[in-house]
Amino acid sequence: MARLIYGMMQSLDGYIEGTGHGPGLPMPSESLHQHFNDKVRGLSGIIYGRRMYEVMAYWDEDHPGAEAVEEDFASAWREKQKWVASRTLKELGPNASLLDADIGAAVRHLKAKVEGTLEVAGPEIAAALSSLGLIDEYQLYLMPVVLGGGKPFFGVGARPKLELIDTEVLDQGVVLARYRAV
Repeated sequence: MARLIYGMMQSLDGYIEGTGHGPGLPMPSESLHQHFNDKVRGLSGIIYGRRMYEVMAYWDEDHPGAEAVEEDFASAWREKQKWVASRTLKELGPNASLLDADIGAAVRHLKAKVEGTLEVAGPEIAAALSSLGLIDEYQLYLMPVVLGGGKPFFGVGARPKLELIDTEVLDQGVVLARYRAV
């Protein structure tokens, strides 16, 4: 049975992106980018909501002039199985398939049939899965910036009870705080 994790970089005040006109999160350094490359490489697959999938589909394309660490990420991402929750998308890129309309049942089925670790990507879908008690671990990558507003890491309705598992200091002063859902 697979473990389901939700982890994203966020500001100290809990936002994964700033407001439309305000600052955003800094780009990860090469070392931090490599951390995320290695994380993706270790996953059994990734579950996306439509918006996050559309953002990440950028990595399906080749980008001449990309840094080596970016090419490495693209390679790791392309080989992963991806599942997308969407009512509007009809076509997806390679290694991607649509989830059934009942997201809870679909993710329960994935967790039962897949071995290893699955990741959910995007605050809205994570909030839905959190409210169903399907997320096993939350990985908060705290970037030492304050955005003052924007899109929160914990989407509307997500109020999981958490227990701290571990912390780790990464490059750029990022603190990874890992929590188990209890």
